[in-house]
Amino acid sequence: MKTFNWALIGPGKIARRFAHALSALPGSRLAAVHGRDAARATAFSRQCQDQWPDPAGAPRVSTDLAALLADPAIDAVYVATPHAQHGEPVRAALLAGKPVLCEKPLVPHRAEGEALVALARERGVFLMEAVWTRFLPAYGVLGNWLREQAIGPLRAIESSFCFPAPFDPQSRLFDPALAGGALLDIGIYNLTATRWVLEQALGHVPALQHLDVQGLLAPTGVDLRVQGLLGFEGGISAQFLCGLDASSPNALTILGERGSISLPRNFWESQQLLLRPHGQAEQLVDAPWRINGFEGEIEEAQTCIRAGLVESPRMSHAETLAILGWMDRIRARLGVRYPFEQDAPQP
Repeated sequence: MKTFNWALIGPGKIARRFAHALSALPGSRLAAVHGRDAARATAFSRQCQDQWPDPAGAPRVSTDLAALLADPAIDAVYVATPHAQHGEPVRAALLAGKPVLCEKPLVPHRAEGEALVALARERGVFLMEAVWTRFLPAYGVLGNWLREQAIGPLRAIESSFCFPAPFDPQSRLFDPALAGGALLDIGIYNLTATRWVLEQALGHVPALQHLDVQGLLAPTGVDLRVQGLLGFEGGISAQFLCGLDASSPNALTILGERGSISLPRNFWESQQLLLRPHGQAEQLVDAPWRINGFEGEIEEAQTCIRAGLVESPRMSHAETLAILGWMDRIRARLGVRYPFEQDAPQP
């Protein structure tokens, strides 16, 4: 099978992790780097070649998106621009017939997500949100435990993701024009993990019957900290906390009738699980990455693209839209509205 050639749009910090994973995956390579700033894109390409030498040479640099997307040698694009800038390159790639793997969140609100999903389906072009957490080895172990009811019927889910970030009104974390805020940047991991646990334990995500949200806004008007309680049909509850002004255990804990499971440290990139069956000995399991954790989502995208699919069964369009819908509702409760979505419908 021929080498799978990727183009990267948005040469930033998260893109380096993607490039690293590609460099260690047999049959995959980073063929091109696109950026509006030629100097920055060139520096990124050189750094990739310095750190992960490719016999075929450094990724070529592009500042012309249309020309890049017209290149038949490019098999797919990975979008890693700031949140508010995802829509434009994703739309352009789909119109050009290029499969897309886009960093989370796909876009800042559900209405735009629905338009992109409709376009992908209309054109028959693959589109997937890059929620790497769902493809980690630890979540494979966790999924087996939940489906086998290792802790009995599911009762509740708890998670936290916080870190203290210096306030900078122009940074992507705090600038409303870039869709800043804790929820879209890190809280999305709490929400996607919650939905994934429900799906694995129950076979579906029950209807959300109750949503209670509290939060604190930054001086720029984006969400600095968000705490939520979600109540689902059948009595299952989920609590989450995300924030840019605090430290937390950053753990995911799943409570069942006959025990609990925890991903005790950095649950979104976890390499370890702890099973605590009631009245029995604890079981600590290591589940390390093969490269840096991004390899799973890349392999999933390549497999789906080669199979001619328009979406991943493991990270579906419906799942992406459901999470966007939850985040729209949470932001509406907090009064967070980005300047570019003034014409978007209220949730």
